[in-house]
Amino acid sequence: MSASPTSCAARPPAGADAARAGGSPSAGPGTAAVLRALDAVVDPELDEPVTDLGFVSSVRVEGGTARIRLRLPTYFCAPNFAYLMVADAYEAARAVPGVDAVDVRLEDHFAAEEINGGVAAGDGFAAAFDGLADGELQELRLTFWRKAHAAEQERIASRLAHDGADLTRARLGDLRGDDGVRLRRRRARLGLPVDDDAPLLVDDDGAPIPPESLPLKLRLARTTRISIEGNSGFCRGLLSTRYGD
Repeated sequence: MSASPTSCAARPPAGADAARAGGSPSAGPGTAAVLRALDAVVDPELDEPVTDLGFVSSVRVEGGTARIRLRLPTYFCAPNFAYLMVADAYEAARAVPGVDAVDVRLEDHFAAEEINGGVAAGDGFAAAFDGLADGELQELRLTFWRKAHAAEQERIASRLAHDGADLTRARLGDLRGDDGVRLRRRRARLGLPVDDDAPLLVDDDGAPIPPESLPLKLRLARTTRISIEGNSGFCRGLLSTRYGD
C-alpha cells in the first residue's frame, strides 16, 4: 500500500477551541492538556497540526482515559497517512500526565476499523493491513519531513533574496521570530544542525548547498512548497464541505 497524493483537511471545531481555553463546563484541565499535546501531531503531507486543520472532532478525559475522535476530509484519504496521525495522536495523549489510557478513533473512513484496531494493538501498520502493506511507515514519514524542510527553506530564502540577502553566506542565526522557530523545528526532527552558525540552506544530509546548485535546488523546493500549500487549501475545502464547518 503506497501513499496517495492527497491526505487531506479546516479550522478546529468549536468544542476543541473551548477545551483548549478551558472554557467548556465538560472540559477539565486534562482535556485541555490533551488538546495541547495534539498540537504536536501533524498531517504528514501538509505538515500542519491536526488541531489547526480541524481533524480533531472531539477530546474528552474521563477517569484517566483520553477519548479522542479524528476525522478527515474524505472517506478515502490515504490510509498510511491516516494511520500515522492516529498513532501519533495516541502517543501524544499517552504522554500527558494523568492520562492512564487512550481511546483514539478515526471516524467516517473506509479503513477506520483496521487503523483503529492496529493502533490500539500497537502492532504497527503492516500488521494492521496484513498482506496489503509493504512495510512500516518510517521511510514515508522521513520523505515528507524532508519535503517540509526543503519547502520551509525555500519560503525563507525567497523572502531573503527579495530583500537582497546573500544566500550563500546566510546562517540559521540570521533568522528572527517565527522563521527561525519553524525551520529549527523541522531540522531537529531530521537530526540536522540547528545551531546559530549552521548554514541557512542545507541538503537532506545537512551539508551546505553549493552556490552553483542553489538555483536548481530552490526551484525544485518551490514546486514542493506550492504543492503542499495547494493540497492544504484543497483539503480544507473538502473538510468544510463534508462537515459544514
